Amino acid sequence: MKGFETPVDVDGLDLVFGGRMAALLPPYAQIPSEFKNWNHPWAKWQADWFYSGLKCYPVAKDGIDVNAAMRHLGAIQGSWEPKHEHKVAGVAYLASMWFTSPSGAKVAA
Repeated sequence: MKGFETPVDVDGLDLVFGGRMAALLPPYAQIPSEFKNWNHPWAKWQADWFYSGLKCYPVAKDGIDVNAAMRHLGAIQGSWEPKHEHKVAGVAYLASMWFTSPSGAKVAA
């Protein structure tokens, strides 16, 4: 999807308050339907992160800064602006573009 090929830099305010959803989250209608299915592997990864915290970080694709991607997705996760269904689909879709698989490197304890 044009404009979301790489993560956007977000600051601390974006992380705390959700920030600029128009720049961070594709419109719901433009997200492919498979990411709107809560059984999709990336949607399950989003739900695990949202409700329980991550047990593993996904591995970034070539050219993607994993920290920037996680901050971008974290700003979406923390925003009150979009409906939850939009967050689920958007985070799942963007993660699928930026990472190789939802099961990646273990998070250090």
